[in-house]
Amino acid sequence: MPKLLAALLFAAFLRAQTAAPEVKDPLGRTTPQQSVFSFLEACHARDYSKATYYLDLSRISAGDRARTGPDLARQLEDLLDDTAFDLATLSRDAEGDISDLSPNIDKLASFEVRGQAIVLQLEREEPRAGNRIWVVSASSVALIPKAHQALAETPFEKKLPQVLVTFEILDTPVWRWIALILAAVALWFLGRLLAVAVVRLLKPITDATGFRGPLRFALLAAGLRVAMEFASPATLSRTFIERGLWLVLALAAAWAASVALDLIGERWRTRLDPRIQAVSYSVLPLGRQILKLTIFLIAILAVLNAWGYNTNAILAGVGVGGIAVALAAQKTIEDLFGGVSVISDRPVLVGDVCRFGDRTGTVMRIGLRSTRIRTPDRTVVSIPNGQFATMTLENISGRDKIWFHPTLNLRRDTTSDQLLQVLASLREILTTHPKVETGPIPVRFVGVGAYSLDVEVMCYIKTTDYDQFLAIQQELLLRMLQAVEQAGTRLAVPVQESFESGGAPRPADAHPPLG
Repeated sequence: MPKLLAALLFAAFLRAQTAAPEVKDPLGRTTPQQSVFSFLEACHARDYSKATYYLDLSRISAGDRARTGPDLARQLEDLLDDTAFDLATLSRDAEGDISDLSPNIDKLASFEVRGQAIVLQLEREEPRAGNRIWVVSASSVALIPKAHQALAETPFEKKLPQVLVTFEILDTPVWRWIALILAAVALWFLGRLLAVAVVRLLKPITDATGFRGPLRFALLAAGLRVAMEFASPATLSRTFIERGLWLVLALAAAWAASVALDLIGERWRTRLDPRIQAVSYSVLPLGRQILKLTIFLIAILAVLNAWGYNTNAILAGVGVGGIAVALAAQKTIEDLFGGVSVISDRPVLVGDVCRFGDRTGTVMRIGLRSTRIRTPDRTVVSIPNGQFATMTLENISGRDKIWFHPTLNLRRDTTSDQLLQVLASLREILTTHPKVETGPIPVRFVGVGAYSLDVEVMCYIKTTDYDQFLAIQQELLLRMLQAVEQAGTRLAVPVQESFESGGAPRPADAHPPLG
């Protein structure tokens, strides 16, 4: 198997070495569209001798080629410039349009003379090995003089002063340029009126003022494209103008889409919780800018692709550049995605009190890069979102009630009757308070300690306001102390030892007698 693979690779290498390399044509005749474009460039430069290289003159004798070749090129230039020929209809592929006619044959243009259709064709030839070019076929070259008879002044041109018809700018009669300029001015003012009418029509629904600009430019581009059907410039000029109009139309559409995006984003922002400032001031603006940029890039790439540029190479370059930027700004991107995570999950909001790590504070701002928290010391801590998103966050402001669970340590000499009285009094204090939510056993005797009898209290204070909780807690604790005193006992303190000079330590009675 390895020997067979090596033999196949060696054979492929030999074929690659012996195959004739593809030669780039210096006259730009590698595709049908490029060949005709280069032909017209040579004609407009009045270099008709060069233009003959785009015609197959093989059926004309060598002695007559120098005389008749430039005349045929001039006549073909007139045909392509003064008719409705569209250069964009020609293939940009070196193989031509495979669905058109037959292999190596593409249609150039068709004309009608005295009711008879005359079709001119392009043919792919290989004058030398590896040099494949597209030229006007020999049979079509013979038809150029007959097709040229299709050119004649229109009834409208016959009514104009001859100077407007014969005088040309960029190979286009000057009257056509004047007509296009007047049409552009009229369309500009008409577009303004139409934009105002649309804005007023949409006013009951939304503020559509931002659509005025896109509408005017879209109407101008579309109207001029229609006007060019009646006053068409020369082929090359028309090609460049049409490309510009398509660009204006695409940018106008992208502009209108961005305006609509702003309207949707603003309406969404007004319906958000006011505390979600990060979404209002960080995510929405950034998201809108990214979407707008994407819309404009798509529009520009679509126009470039229609112009014949290789957009795959552009996208590949953007991708490589994006990878380089991502590697260089890895930490920033980590914080950016951390911010998006915090904002989207919303574990805390602006104004919430939270516990992060071993610290506590109030959230002041949640940005795309960092989160700012004010601590009880009135300092401001800024935490990168990449780190903040990985922390265990406890939203203290998110609780619906506050847990109240003190433990009372009664003196060891408290009797069982006193203990029962204390438990009953504490239970009554909790169950009768309107702001206290108790369970089945809110007060319980939980154990005998080294120096005390332990009574645990467990209930909820029905408030989310911590200041109100502190006031209720104070009230409850005071009433509980009074209940302990009324039962005839007191709270215990730890056993202490006192030392006499030169003597052994002895227990000290830390509980002075009642009364």
